[in-house]
Amino acid sequence: MAFRHSFRRVAARLAIPFAAAAVLSSCQTTDVPAYLAPITTALLQQMEAIGTTPVAPIYVRVFKEESEFEIWKRRPDGTYGLLKTYAICAWSGELGPKKAEGDRQAPEGFYSVGPAQLNPNSSYHLSFNIGYPNAFDRSLGRTGTNLMVHGACSSAGCYSMTDESVEEIYAVVREAFAGGQRSFQIHAFPFRMTAQNMARHSANENFAFWQMLKEGYDHFEVTRTVPSVEVCDFRYVFDAVSGGEAFEPTRPCPAYTIPERVSFPLVAQRAADAAAYDAAVAALVASGELVAGVSPALFPDPMAGPLTAFGPNAGIDPTTTAGIPPMPLPRPTP
Repeated sequence: MAFRHSFRRVAARLAIPFAAAAVLSSCQTTDVPAYLAPITTALLQQMEAIGTTPVAPIYVRVFKEESEFEIWKRRPDGTYGLLKTYAICAWSGELGPKKAEGDRQAPEGFYSVGPAQLNPNSSYHLSFNIGYPNAFDRSLGRTGTNLMVHGACSSAGCYSMTDESVEEIYAVVREAFAGGQRSFQIHAFPFRMTAQNMARHSANENFAFWQMLKEGYDHFEVTRTVPSVEVCDFRYVFDAVSGGEAFEPTRPCPAYTIPERVSFPLVAQRAADAAAYDAAVAALVASGELVAGVSPALFPDPMAGPLTAFGPNAGIDPTTTAGIPPMPLPRPTP
């Protein structure tokens, strides 16, 4: 009965006729439209295993190089558990951000998806728009339309899945909206942002941009909670608390702090990553895969002071962060 009630709510919200929803909930036929397909038994069992429910909020991560698409579900304590990792069937372009309409690049960055972005009548089986360009992209004059996650295993700038996979994903998204989630974040990365992967790509022209993406990646990694995302001074900032002052994409960032629950574990994570990165770069130089002296520091501008990245008055004991560089604050080119 709870599933039926939740499905009625989402059917109304997505303008799905209730008669169609009733067919699904009564289980009287297997001839159900793809957008109404129920969550699979295997996914329901996995939700139970990680301590969550079909109507709990979701979070999505995409990794280009690994061709992986992750769905995470929120648990009662507020942290997220990994529900399932799907193979991305196709994505177009190269590692790096999308910059212009027609460049056939799949986006990288931090995006938000609401119910209105779902398309049950997509010509690519099922789809949802990831929300490109976002405020960061627009601040740099980047353009593009109709950047999707969809089925049909064909991509011209989108992240394409098999039809079976996108049906599962669509059902999980639909039920999260039924539970009251107004939008979910989808974070698209070029690769898993480990110190070793950053070292492998340290000579890439997009490295400064990826340093910024790593900051958001790390916020989730150390807390298993989805970071808030703002844009100011032509860059992303994460979990920033400004005391009410607005973040504007093309204006300097207001004074802000980052809560200790995030900043404290970040300090340890960054120290470990900096050491691992330096070791990985040295190994790549020794093997001839990198040229000596071309790799920038993982965390730039070490002379700016250990608290810079956490905003003024972040409440961190400087003796615990001495010598740890601030988070990267690159300003990518359009």
